Amino acid sequence: MEALTFPSYLLPLLLLPFSLYLFSIIRRKSSDDRKNLPPGSRGWPVVGENIKFALLGPEKFIKDRMEKHSPEVFQTSLLGERVATFCGAKGNKFLFTNGNKLVTSWWPQSMKKVLSFPEFVDSNLKVDSALKRTLHRDVFTPEALKRHVAVMDALAREHLERHWKPNSVVKVLGLSRKYTFELACRVFLSEVDPVRIQKLSDPFNMVSEGMISVPLDLPGTAYNRAIKGGKLVREELMRIIQERRKELMEKPERRDLLSKMLLLRDDDGRPLNEKQICNDIIGSLVASYDTTSSALTSVINYLAQLPHIYNQVFKEQMAIAESKGPNELLTWDDIEKMKYSWNVVRESMRLTPPAAGAFREATTEFSYAGFTIPKGWKTFWTVHSSHKNPDYFPEPERFDPSRFEGSGPPPYTFVPFGGGPRMCAGREYARLEMLVMMHNVVTRFKLEKVIPNEKINYHASPTPVYGLPLHLHPHKK
Repeated sequence: MEALTFPSYLLPLLLLPFSLYLFSIIRRKSSDDRKNLPPGSRGWPVVGENIKFALLGPEKFIKDRMEKHSPEVFQTSLLGERVATFCGAKGNKFLFTNGNKLVTSWWPQSMKKVLSFPEFVDSNLKVDSALKRTLHRDVFTPEALKRHVAVMDALAREHLERHWKPNSVVKVLGLSRKYTFELACRVFLSEVDPVRIQKLSDPFNMVSEGMISVPLDLPGTAYNRAIKGGKLVREELMRIIQERRKELMEKPERRDLLSKMLLLRDDDGRPLNEKQICNDIIGSLVASYDTTSSALTSVINYLAQLPHIYNQVFKEQMAIAESKGPNELLTWDDIEKMKYSWNVVRESMRLTPPAAGAFREATTEFSYAGFTIPKGWKTFWTVHSSHKNPDYFPEPERFDPSRFEGSGPPPYTFVPFGGGPRMCAGREYARLEMLVMMHNVVTRFKLEKVIPNEKINYHASPTPVYGLPLHLHPHKK
């Protein structure tokens, strides 16, 4: 049998795409060489510095490159993109104050593939303005937040009765996620059916665990599981949305948040697309799930680890509890009395930030600190360049809630919720959620860590390796 031969006339056709690709890289490199780009390394081809970022964790990754390249701005390659990382309070201020001028919001394609319907993947994930107004009016305004306090407290009590009180040892991370997800379902969907919530939360865990992993869509990978989980979440949410629309035909007076979303019309007077509503609900669930549950877990970790901090929080919270009737729920006024407890939360978020920062995209070429940031580059602001800077926070590794007394830290140094026009809209919602749960936990239990030096890994958020198991010691009545 004759050996198979490769037709010579096909070789140029196969080499042409590769040649064009190589030419584009050389041309781009030649263009970049004429600019004073930020110092740094792009790592390996295609992979970039993703593996180093994952192995070192965001804090060490940022610190090492600030020391090696520049304490103001350095370049790297993450998620397949050229990234300029802005450092310190000056870098934070620059990106926050230029949010609608030089940079715009940007989501990695890999995340959009997990969270969005396929037809939305190539578009920018922006909330319709009418939908945004409804979300802010019904969830994030002071009047709405005041109403949420009682809902949060009732759920926290129910949650502790079901999942904490019957056990001598609990794993805080999983329970924090359960509480924040159930609360989000009640607030955003008016959903209280535990079976329905479970149908959403199980695949949502798959999304959370793999959403920002290495984006390899291969069987068995975390990213593949995240894509499958995202599809299941969208399917279940669409069922809820379509059922709610039918209910509205029978009970048009229903005015919960989801019902209001379904009655909305866009700026052109057309009903909002159900898939767009679904996308935005998923975005709200993501925002209220991973970072808030991580922040709550870290706070409880410090309360269990630092008895003198716990005792001060306990004293403040018991004074509030003793001023209430036996079954009287917390109010906004009670939250306003939790000043020391809130400083404890803030110091916890300084030392263990629930999120590393956020990406933006340069909409035009601009200069910063003497370096050129080309149009189309991605930018990244990071909590890890300022939260432990001794110039801003003396003895930065020491847990000291008094840092937040009076006027607090200098502007743009403490940024767990970002800043500027794109500051996290749910920051007050998260504050209430954490303070309400803190109140219920410390007024019921003394806490003791099962694993005193449990390691923290970094996935989407800081994650205790074993889920932060705690011994619970109920207070004597």
